[in-house]
Amino acid sequence: MSKSERRPPFYLGIDLGGTNIKSGVVDDDGRPLSSCSRPTNADAGGAAGILTLAEAGREAVRLSGLMWEDIKAVGLGSPGTMDLQAGMLLEPPNLPGWEQLAIRELLGKELGKPTILQNDANAAAFGEFWAGAGRGTESLVMFTLGTGIGGGIIDKGRLIEGRHSHGAELGHVIIQMENARQCSCGAFGHLEGYASATALVARAIEALERGEVSSLRRHLKDDSLSARTIDEAADAGDSLAKRLMRETARYLAVGAVCVMHTIDPDIVLFGGGMIASGPALLEAIRADVQSMAFPVPAAKTRIEYAQLGGDAGFIGAAGCARQAFGG
Repeated sequence: MSKSERRPPFYLGIDLGGTNIKSGVVDDDGRPLSSCSRPTNADAGGAAGILTLAEAGREAVRLSGLMWEDIKAVGLGSPGTMDLQAGMLLEPPNLPGWEQLAIRELLGKELGKPTILQNDANAAAFGEFWAGAGRGTESLVMFTLGTGIGGGIIDKGRLIEGRHSHGAELGHVIIQMENARQCSCGAFGHLEGYASATALVARAIEALERGEVSSLRRHLKDDSLSARTIDEAADAGDSLAKRLMRETARYLAVGAVCVMHTIDPDIVLFGGGMIASGPALLEAIRADVQSMAFPVPAAKTRIEYAQLGGDAGFIGAAGCARQAFGG
């Protein structure tokens, strides 16, 4: 993008993960001017983490070719339980030593810029709403599919954060009551316990242990069984893998319909690593949504894959800063 095409003001977005930090500068149209990634080194604790976040942000600004004075505000997306109004991380499971951390205030002081804290899945959803597959819509639901399932909900341009900062926890929608699978959070019957990449592998292992015949058994022997290998086996015609992927689509459709009947959005998006499964998974989700949803939402709600990939988090965090401080 040439300098003349860049539309000010500019915002810095930072996406904090348990393993890596991704940061980038975004213009007022949601277009990234830069992006970079560095290890989180989460075990070093919260104080060191603030410095690492600040370094990641400064590096993104340097790569953008802008001056620090050109940055209007900073958005930070983070995992873990948090108090968004207070700007606090509470008990983030993937960030040991970051508990009860006033992360928004500390990072803002380190960078000298107005700073906002947002849940990472919310930030990714906002990125898609502002600059991705949801551009031009008024309301959006997004499921992020990985080792777990995250979510974000936007209605008329506003993120649904919830009264206690725990809104839009879509991976923990209950889809099964009796004899339910256990979720990674310890509870039973949650969507994440059925349709995350972790759950898909667990369901495959259970089927193989029951003696089902499948090419997946060789992956079990060499410890290479993953959501990707299951998807590849399904594409190759393996009957067990095909059934597992079809069941996963149905579980995701159940989760989508639950939220459609609550929010009635313009669009439902699926993002994260599992969307590498391609059009077959999406078409199966669409078919099951059509069969389960009320006729009007079934006809009018688009079901799509997200577009921004791994950039959605920092783009959306920057977008949240724009929304908070762009007036």
